[in-house]
Amino acid sequence: MRVGVLALQGDWLAHGAMLTPLGVDVLPVRTAAALERATALVVPGGESTAMLRLMEPERLDDLIAERIRRGMPALGICAGLILLASHVEPDQPSLGLLDVDVVRNAYGRQVHSTIVPIEVDDELGEPASMEAVFIRAPRITRQGSDVKTLGRSGEEAVLVRQGRVVGATFHPELTSDGRVHRMFCELAEGGDG
Repeated sequence: MRVGVLALQGDWLAHGAMLTPLGVDVLPVRTAAALERATALVVPGGESTAMLRLMEPERLDDLIAERIRRGMPALGICAGLILLASHVEPDQPSLGLLDVDVVRNAYGRQVHSTIVPIEVDDELGEPASMEAVFIRAPRITRQGSDVKTLGRSGEEAVLVRQGRVVGATFHPELTSDGRVHRMFCELAEGGDG
């Protein structure tokens, strides 16, 4: 399995460090050709509008959307979740691949970044909680009926899955807990689109 990590902006190397011990080939994705070689895709954190601009020369936004619609597994982290969401506030373009609405920077500015324990679904295994790093995080304000909540901070969904598309408002790559990446790789083992 070859997991692509969108490497236009953000800490994409940290995702590679989480994925490599799981026995997958990690491929930085900056071009259409690299995307074509990936069997699954991680869209990391960063700045969502900057990533959209950086995708334009290769039309990566359209190509990513097409591959995910055909069944390629995807993991969107923070800004990556914003890019995958159906609707974003304040209004901005998104790929509309995960049936959630999000509010950008809903937890505040960089100085309001925090680490908190979250409750996780059995799908991630034991223990029933994990440490989550929130940095200028989006908030999920609506989720479709076929979107499953895999993690909660209090009453708020912070980790969701719709089929083989996973979204996290936090940064699992910044902890030593590899369960989000492991669960994603298990989803991705069934092939790509």
